[in-house]
Amino acid sequence: MIWCPPVLPSVSSSMLPTSRTLRLSLYTLLIVAGAVLAATLAIRHAERQALEEDAARANQQLALYANALHTLIDRYRALPAVLALDPQLRSALAGPVSAEQQTALNLKLEKINGAAQSSTLELLDRTGLAVAASNWRLPSSYVGHNYGFRPYFSQTRTQGTGRFYAVGVTSGIPGYFLSSAVLGDNDEFLGAMVVKLEFPELEREWSQGSDTLLVSDARGIIFIANQPGWRYRSLRPLNAGDHAELKATRQYDKQPLTPLEFQSLRRFDDNSDLTRVEGPAGTANYLWESLPLTAEGWTLHLLRRPQVAFEDLRNAGLAAAGAWLTLVFLLLFLNQRWRLAKLRQRSREELERLVEERTRDLRTAQDGLVQSAKLAALGQMSAALAHEINQPLTAQRMQLATLRLLLDHGRVEDAYKALKPVDDMLTRMAALTGHLKTFARKSPSGLRERLDLAAVVDQSLQLLDARLRDEHISTVLHLTRPAWVRGDAIRLEQVLINLLRNALDAMHDKPCKRLEIRLEADEQLWRLTVADNGGGIAEEHLANVFDPFFTTKPVGDGLGLGLAVSFAIVHESGGRLSVDNGENGAVFTMTLPIDLEVPG
Repeated sequence: MIWCPPVLPSVSSSMLPTSRTLRLSLYTLLIVAGAVLAATLAIRHAERQALEEDAARANQQLALYANALHTLIDRYRALPAVLALDPQLRSALAGPVSAEQQTALNLKLEKINGAAQSSTLELLDRTGLAVAASNWRLPSSYVGHNYGFRPYFSQTRTQGTGRFYAVGVTSGIPGYFLSSAVLGDNDEFLGAMVVKLEFPELEREWSQGSDTLLVSDARGIIFIANQPGWRYRSLRPLNAGDHAELKATRQYDKQPLTPLEFQSLRRFDDNSDLTRVEGPAGTANYLWESLPLTAEGWTLHLLRRPQVAFEDLRNAGLAAAGAWLTLVFLLLFLNQRWRLAKLRQRSREELERLVEERTRDLRTAQDGLVQSAKLAALGQMSAALAHEINQPLTAQRMQLATLRLLLDHGRVEDAYKALKPVDDMLTRMAALTGHLKTFARKSPSGLRERLDLAAVVDQSLQLLDARLRDEHISTVLHLTRPAWVRGDAIRLEQVLINLLRNALDAMHDKPCKRLEIRLEADEQLWRLTVADNGGGIAEEHLANVFDPFFTTKPVGDGLGLGLAVSFAIVHESGGRLSVDNGENGAVFTMTLPIDLEVPG
């Protein structure tokens, strides 16, 4: 038997990888890698931009939450100062408080607390001992307890007012204490009037949303939170001095004050970060927005889970990859044209065929990529346009329906006429809302700026213009301009609006309503009078008009604090507010010192 070696298949040169194939593979790999890199960078940029836009929206929402908190506190900020002027309270603190006086004071504070809807009212003597309180009937009554160790009491003794957030040492319920000094006839310190505010309703309202809202004090301790488990966490380490002061003031009593662990991943500005937080529900990333509340010495925080739309990221990646591929194929196209020019010496017909074929292929690929980029951009623009016009279209739908009915009936002139009031209304609302935003802002404490009292009257009338027109009020103005005074324009505007609204209320049942406002100089004073023809104020009530909680309106129409607060504002501005009866109605007179300073 003859053995024959096996016949191996021959390997042709076409089966071996060539340098051309390797280069093509390398180029393809580079092109794909470039497209991936471009898409990745675009996605990261789109993600960052989306986070910044979300952070900006969160910051705007945070301002609304801060305004709600300011509004709640400002509603009661003047209450202790007004009550501190009460003669009965001042008389009781002038000497030892008898049992009969204490019972009368307890009943009075209980009644006022119910009307004002505050949490608790308490009256402290010059040592900090609670001599009367609105919760005197409860086991957790403040009466008989000494709160002289609380910072708000020492602030009131030295500065005239005080504020302090703490856990109640008697009730165990946290709250914000606002206090004002009760002074004797010679301005000696007799004691302090204190109102306590609790925020359970505010926390419940905040908890309706998906955001986490926190309020921290100057030491970084969270004391208000709308989610369980966040309260009494510290945002920064506490030193020995902090612990000693917290123990002395018993601000948070026996709370453990556990540190909150968090790490900033990306900073957008000084008060905006993307932060990883080890919270009560576990570790998660949040957009963390902070807003200092300067008036209270607090900081309001909003924590929101980042919301980046997958479609936006995908579109950004596709657009970037499409742009990269378009550039690459354009370069390849130009390179191919250059190579074809070099090969033109060879067979012209073959060369022209190859040029035409490859050019057609490249153009087809290029057109496809350009079309893909167009579709991606169109998707983004469509989404943005839909978002921008959705709300205006919804608001105009009913107006268009009215206009359509007019046009269907051939009433073209009426349709044109119907458009003009809408345009006028929008113009007027723009001017009005611009002033309303100024009117709603929080005024800095103790602001004394130079202002024109006549301009304050103009702005007050602008806010009440709709009611003046609706009720057909005949308004007579005699204003000296300019009338320079020193004060807070917003607070003086609040006084004017209180006086004007009372005048309008007094004339509601009169067939002919006349409102007269005069502003004229009287020696060193500006005298501003508001007169109506509403019939006037009963003689027996004139002496009590500016008393807190005094009102002649039906139950539910007011607490009787408007004129009392107005009196305190004018008095704080160095002026005087009085009332008398004229020929046909009440006449309120406000006097303020003339500011003789010449503006530089």
